[in-house]
Amino acid sequence: MNDHRDPPEIPLEPFPVHRPESPFPPLHESLPPGPGDPYSDWNQNADAHDLAVAHDAGRENRLAALGRFAFPPAPPLDDEGLAARDRRWTSRTIVVVTAFLLVFNAVSPLNWSRQQAPSWLQGTVQQISEVWVGQLAVFGVDMPREGTREAWMAARDARFTGQEPAPPAP
Repeated sequence: MNDHRDPPEIPLEPFPVHRPESPFPPLHESLPPGPGDPYSDWNQNADAHDLAVAHDAGRENRLAALGRFAFPPAPPLDDEGLAARDRRWTSRTIVVVTAFLLVFNAVSPLNWSRQQAPSWLQGTVQQISEVWVGQLAVFGVDMPREGTREAWMAARDARFTGQEPAPPAP
């Protein structure tokens, strides 16, 4: 018995060493033989170069040919065209998001105007917002926001057993 460990079976070296024998048995020897190749209608005499490369013009769809003639593909866009397309996409996205927020979050400008110091702008925004919120309330557009707010208020006011009640909301 000594204080040194036994040398490992595989020598530890800084670089990998090619070992001709594998520690894993070959897979094909451990599997049972298969049923064989399935039936195939492959023609052994076929040559891939015998296949047609282009379709016959007579067999082409007439509507597709007319479309290609009437609407030829556009040339690729240059940098200005790409920039214009990006600006159009950005503008459309901003307009859609603004319209969505004006409909489904119409109370925010009203709440903002109530928090501002009295002025002509504050009064105008508040009056327009009150009319807008009233018109949308007729259609029930504010119901999802109200439901979410009520659920949040109920969760905020919830208390554990024996806990003192929540302070009143301002």
